[in-house]
Amino acid sequence: MVQEIERCNRLALLGGEKSVAADPQDLFTWPMITAQHEEAVLKVLRAGQMSGLEVTRQFEKKYAAVLGRKYGLACPNGTDAILEAMYGMGIGVGDEIIAPSVTYWASVAQAYTLGATPIFADIDPRTLCIDPGDIEHRINERTKAIIVVHYAGMPADMDAIMEIAARYDLLVLEDCSHAHGALYKGRQVGTMGTVGAFSLMSGKSLAVGEGGIFFTDEKRIYERALLFGHYLRHDEITLNDLRPYIGIPCGGFKHRMHQLSSAMGLIQLDLYPKQMAEIDRAMNYFCDLLEDTAGLGPIRPANESHTTKGGWYYPHFHYKPEDLGGLSLSRFSEAVRAEGSVCNPGCHKPLHLHPLFTSMDVYGHQKPTRFANLNASAISGRFPEKLPVSESINSRTMEVPWFKLYRPDIIQEHANAYKKVAKNYKALLADDRGHDDEIGGYTSFHRTPSGTDPDIQ
Repeated sequence: MVQEIERCNRLALLGGEKSVAADPQDLFTWPMITAQHEEAVLKVLRAGQMSGLEVTRQFEKKYAAVLGRKYGLACPNGTDAILEAMYGMGIGVGDEIIAPSVTYWASVAQAYTLGATPIFADIDPRTLCIDPGDIEHRINERTKAIIVVHYAGMPADMDAIMEIAARYDLLVLEDCSHAHGALYKGRQVGTMGTVGAFSLMSGKSLAVGEGGIFFTDEKRIYERALLFGHYLRHDEITLNDLRPYIGIPCGGFKHRMHQLSSAMGLIQLDLYPKQMAEIDRAMNYFCDLLEDTAGLGPIRPANESHTTKGGWYYPHFHYKPEDLGGLSLSRFSEAVRAEGSVCNPGCHKPLHLHPLFTSMDVYGHQKPTRFANLNASAISGRFPEKLPVSESINSRTMEVPWFKLYRPDIIQEHANAYKKVAKNYKALLADDRGHDDEIGGYTSFHRTPSGTDPDIQ
């Protein structure tokens, strides 16, 4: 009996039994496809309307109504939606846009296409979102906009950011691709900035298969975006200074959303609130179970803040090695995975250190593209930025399981995996090789406990 107890308490990595024994079934399945989705998509397919506009316009209007915004414009993916939003906002050659360094590249890399220069700011170590305190000293006469990313579902400090934007007359683009349905002090993300943009690919919280969309209350932004990449919708353009250019997309792009995705989206808008509530219940239960565990810190809003994480896309915890004898995140994560749970060390690597933003000549300017439209005085001493939180955060954060359903018995097993490793950390110290060189990445993968079916963000 004593030997059996010892085997159960021993870490699975060291020969013990796994903490997670239950079959997850559909606990991690996403998106949840129903007969409603199938019928909506088949209706478009049978009618031969895949490249039409009617269903997409319905989706845009329905989603805009959910957010209370005047205009919505759907695109093939979130990357295109952000590019169109940037063009609509008038971002162009010689402009600078301030963005967080820790984010997916598609929050900012499109600026190159428009001749603009990304300027990276550090992140708040608590929220992993852009730090308002690191924005203002980066503003100059070339600054056009602030890019806000509600990272891993956690809303950024929009009050502080909007105050800075108002003081300096800057535009604000909210990248909400991680945070569909999230609230900031009771307000939906995507409704506070000049523009709110969303990726809708199959791994996102509100998934339509493949697609993206942006929203704004500004007619000029909407109509400029139509002119840029939606030539079949130029009949919607009313502004006199834009009308002479209708007929051909001025950006040379065709950004029409596929109507199978639009049809999927119409159903998702109806089903998502209930799904989001279920995810929120499941994830908060998991966080509650681990709230007081040494070395771990759930990243979620305070209960009384009227702030929520929506669908909890790409959920992360803080890792505190000082509470676990200095145990590296790599070793901790390895042990949790051996217990049968999900634990991927790190988050996105900082963009300001990637060669695309330090040295690459993308378009043949004979100089790094990032500096191609800046004069020498604008470059001197500014690059690469020194961002201590962004450069260290990958050793102090980890991706945790993203539960889609509230099944407390199974969720408890996953929480037990984390507790067991934290409790037995001393057994891991002797063979701790330290942090792996490649923690985090520029493309994120979401793994089930078995390590199968990754979704690329």
